[in-house]
Amino acid sequence: MRLAFMGTPDFAAQSLAKLAAADYDIAAVYSQPARAKGRGLKPTPSPVEALATELGLPTRSPVSLRDAAAQAEFAALNLDIAIVAAYGLILPKEILVAPKLGCINIHASLLPRWRGAAPIERAILAGDSETGITLMAMDEGLDTGGMIAARRVTIGPDTNAGALHHTLAALGAELLLEILPLIASGKIAPVPQPADGATYAAKRGPADLRLDWHDSAEALDRRIRAFSPSPGCYAEFAGERIKILKAVPIKGSGEPGQFLDDKLTVACGSGALRLERLQRPGRGPLDAGDFLRGFAVAAGQSFTH
Repeated sequence: MRLAFMGTPDFAAQSLAKLAAADYDIAAVYSQPARAKGRGLKPTPSPVEALATELGLPTRSPVSLRDAAAQAEFAALNLDIAIVAAYGLILPKEILVAPKLGCINIHASLLPRWRGAAPIERAILAGDSETGITLMAMDEGLDTGGMIAARRVTIGPDTNAGALHHTLAALGAELLLEILPLIASGKIAPVPQPADGATYAAKRGPADLRLDWHDSAEALDRRIRAFSPSPGCYAEFAGERIKILKAVPIKGSGEPGQFLDDKLTVACGSGALRLERLQRPGRGPLDAGDFLRGFAVAAGQSFTH
């Protein structure tokens, strides 16, 4: 099969690596343009573009795929199929219909649940007990195309977004390599998504990261795990924005946001959280014991509301 790969972050890079190792004919790799990063704001290629360059694959980084020139360039590749994983650009109809077998998306949820940009974070935040990977035939809707194959994974009580991201990226790459030959031979076809059960995984916003101690300990634990290790949820204390990267719900009561002891136990709307991993501005993450050696707290003190 002659294919194009379209993706941007680490999640997508694992699938590109698998395709290259399997000697697929990769005509081009599409990724979002390099972004300015670091203190010097030097343009830095995405993980997918960096991997494609390392593999010697031709790369393209258009700002948009809506103009006629970009669409003609894509059509000229004469593709059998395009593989899309967390690309970040909308694919117009002219792109979707150009490959003979269409465009296949590797989506990090069990569709139709969590269509949209942040399925991993939203599944943890909602307290879902499982999620997975769905291979989907793309259409013009937002993750509404027919399902080709899916695999499930459990979300455990300690699972955070980083760990789930790693698991699903590997699972997506494995499923893609398993299913591609069946697509090529016509032995598998898309099945319409169920009419019921669709939810939208909204992109993360600033409000998602601020902890509200009036929430229950269980809800706060899910929020912390949903955005850990990066970018990390936070609360303000002693004039600093403290990131809280890991916590455990325990029994306890008090004024929401108040420390119940000198060991980082914080009262919530119901229950309490024992904070286990934290990060001060400009410093690295620390386990609770190491954090307390340089930043003591006392029972009765509170996070700022």
